[in-house]
Amino acid sequence: MDIRTTIELNNGIKIPILGLGMWQIPNGKVCEEAVLSALNTGYRHIDTAAAYKNEESVGNAIKKSNIPRKELFITTKLWNDDHNNPKKAFNESLKKLQLDYVDLYLIHFPVPERNRSWEILEKIYKSGKAKAIGVSNFTIRHLKELLESSDIVPAVNQVEFHPYLYQKELLDFCNEKGIKLEAYSPLTHGKKLNDVKLVEIAKKYNKSAAQVLIKWGLQHYLIVIPKSSKKDRIIENSYVFDFELSKEDMKKLDGFNENLRTCWDPTDAP
Repeated sequence: MDIRTTIELNNGIKIPILGLGMWQIPNGKVCEEAVLSALNTGYRHIDTAAAYKNEESVGNAIKKSNIPRKELFITTKLWNDDHNNPKKAFNESLKKLQLDYVDLYLIHFPVPERNRSWEILEKIYKSGKAKAIGVSNFTIRHLKELLESSDIVPAVNQVEFHPYLYQKELLDFCNEKGIKLEAYSPLTHGKKLNDVKLVEIAKKYNKSAAQVLIKWGLQHYLIVIPKSSKKDRIIENSYVFDFELSKEDMKKLDGFNENLRTCWDPTDAP
């Protein structure tokens, strides 16, 4: 396993298990440099969204990198305000990214119009302009409702996931349905990086707390997308393939769950 390792989605498309999340990274020089730093480090998976308002910079960085398009995996998302015309929103994202297609297009949040929009995403997928489609922030309830009325099973469900928010039931449900779970905010927005229990495990492996959190997700066979705009952190977050957490330490980390959400909680979304 290394930074280029991929896993196969339910339609045969391969996605790198480690990516760079772009949430809260402002459009402009900072964003471009973050993406270029990641690509130069060996990342090939970049996760953005219309709501992040940095698709232009992501696209500029991809262009400047001169890395062949087929080597990259680019994700973007349909925002809540754009469900009145998902096709238009998708085409605007493509234009900003300066791409002919994206590798993964997600419904960003389970708004009431989600099932109707999913029909449009299925058409986008069949057109070849999105190599895979999926969802984000969907609970088991939202997934069940979607599966009842859709022809295509989502390839990915992207949710907040880390030892302090170990959504095991959701993970088991996704695995059962062939939906890959992708972990955003795997570093708890820094809120738990000084937790004594976590730091103790990190010291055992001569690694940082952040690296242990990322590795925990990878050993649960998740796709993990830590976010950073700082070159040294982006590099550090990639140094997670030269050690293995023991079964005992994985079990300890599993036990850290306290249902901590550092982002939004979709549980009550209609």
